[in-house]
Amino acid sequence: MRRRDFVTLLGSVFTLPLAAYAQEKGRRYRLGSLHQSPRNAPHHVAFFDELRRLGFIEGENLLGDEHGYGLHIEELAQHASELVKSQVDVIVCAGVAPVRAAQEATKTIPIVGNADDLVASGLVQSLARPEGNTTGFSILATELDGKRQEILLEVVPGARHIAALTDGRTTLPQQLKKLQEEARTRGVDLQICQAAKPEEIAGVIETAKNSGAEALNVLSSGLLFNGRQIIMERVAALRIPTIYQWPTESEEGGLVSYGPRLAQLYRDITARQVVKLLRGAKPQDLPIEQPTKFELVVNLKTAKALGVTVPQSLLVAADEVIE
Repeated sequence: MRRRDFVTLLGSVFTLPLAAYAQEKGRRYRLGSLHQSPRNAPHHVAFFDELRRLGFIEGENLLGDEHGYGLHIEELAQHASELVKSQVDVIVCAGVAPVRAAQEATKTIPIVGNADDLVASGLVQSLARPEGNTTGFSILATELDGKRQEILLEVVPGARHIAALTDGRTTLPQQLKKLQEEARTRGVDLQICQAAKPEEIAGVIETAKNSGAEALNVLSSGLLFNGRQIIMERVAALRIPTIYQWPTESEEGGLVSYGPRLAQLYRDITARQVVKLLRGAKPQDLPIEQPTKFELVVNLKTAKALGVTVPQSLLVAADEVIE
């Protein structure tokens, strides 16, 4: 089905019989999505599982948006416009570009978004009072990117030249400057390597390697998360020790990762916020939330393949060690 058929679909599905108790008797809620990740990603599965537990059941009293996943950057504005025309009840999105596309399309439909830093990106006014029609969660990317850099330098203590892989549309310039300054205090040169499209990722990593980078910090980015298999394949081939944003990435074969679990954030924060909005809450009354639990995961299988000896201190501190 083509994306433009979504409006027709929204109208027709509402004639389906209601098989479960609705939040408002007889009402079917409509949920829009602006995501670059696929619909079957674990965090989306966790999100809909939690909605079901809270009484909003897709296909019964909740109509999801099958076309709002796996979107390319150039498709965001069009799909956001379609969601507004179809009068969805809430739009859920992830990343600066998707949130901004939703905001440009509507000033009234509630938006539940997430990004590295919703405030610094100018998407909301403040954490406590987001104002406008947007709420969601911030990932604490500035602090976490710096923490991952520290961990990476523990993994490769003799490194004097490392690289940060970033998406120029996501990571703010002041964020990158801070990372470079922090590396400099350790006597390390930090090279900034930017990729704007999935097809650029492998080449950017090779450029970093050819420039002498001894390790790689993959910064917070939807593009880089969705391209993680490309990253893992290239750094394995080039034997570059690499640290990632999400714990699941080390479970998928990455060397080291540090951060919150995305599925948990979608289940515990996004689903709860969406339910409050569907029940009548106003987005400006829902503070922007932040993760509170972070995990360090080390993959010793990958370390062995790379010829890296992970310090015992990191292994002791790790929440999970994959052997």
